[in-house]
Amino acid sequence: MILTTTPTIEGHSIKEYKGIVTSRAVFGANAFKDMFAGIRDIVGGRVNSYEKVFMKAQETAMENISQEAMQRGANAIVGIHIDYENIGSMLMVAVSGTAVTI
Repeated sequence: MILTTTPTIEGHSIKEYKGIVTSRAVFGANAFKDMFAGIRDIVGGRVNSYEKVFMKAQETAMENISQEAMQRGANAIVGIHIDYENIGSMLMVAVSGTAVTI
């Protein structure tokens, strides 16, 4: 499965559009992560615990759209858009793209 944020794939022509695929992955962040994130906000630096949660959410959402695209008979997804949201103590990653065959 080829995944790309671009609308086309260089060297390939799109033979058929299979439709839009979307996924949202929501992960909770616990009180300890929130506390340490607050400390990092004060003293500066990266918040690795949140980065790991965002990465896991993104991986999950990407896997979900890949599975949906395969079920539709696609072998690529073009025009992928990734959006990140913080909803209270939860982190959400929304991913969408167009499933195609090349």
